[in-house]
Amino acid sequence: MEEKVAIFIDGSNLYHALQTNFKQHNLNFVAFASKLCGQRPLFRIYYYNVLQDPVQRPDGRKEQQDFLDALQKIPYLEIRLGGTKLSQGVSVEKGIDIMLATDLLCFAQNNSYDVAILVSGDADFTYALQAVKNMGKHVEVAYFESGVSRDILNVADEQHLLNRSFFSGLWVGKRHYKQRGKAKEEQGNNPVAKQWSQQ
Repeated sequence: MEEKVAIFIDGSNLYHALQTNFKQHNLNFVAFASKLCGQRPLFRIYYYNVLQDPVQRPDGRKEQQDFLDALQKIPYLEIRLGGTKLSQGVSVEKGIDIMLATDLLCFAQNNSYDVAILVSGDADFTYALQAVKNMGKHVEVAYFESGVSRDILNVADEQHLLNRSFFSGLWVGKRHYKQRGKAKEEQGNNPVAKQWSQQ
């Protein structure tokens, strides 16, 4: 019997890692998920991020909404959005980690998937992954070499190193989409080719 895969993406973590390592964000999400799954069937992709503050970053919010609208067109992809809160003048994420961890556990309990693939190197998810393993599920971590926790790698049954070789063939269009109109013209109706605009 084939193992169903659920992919849980920490959107902010992925965005910043792509920026740091490759200076580009035009990722083909369908191809990315397909490579992580291999020959195994995909149950669903869950993407987590925060909504930009329209007052502090009106341009960023508009670009982010374009990106989220494009993501919503991808089959079997669900978007989970948290908010931000000012802490000593700095905007910090609220609710994302707990949303992701709760979904990991709930869907494991409901037998929605057999394998969870977490796209994040954040140590905060280590205990949730261990709990999922305790339910009899397999857990895999897709991570970037910089900024990964040893604890989360140690709990993973399998690891996917997200390096330049892994992303070969997973990019769409040009490296940067600074001009929104031109980008849309190049992308046509391909929803996975939209600009990343989270931060």
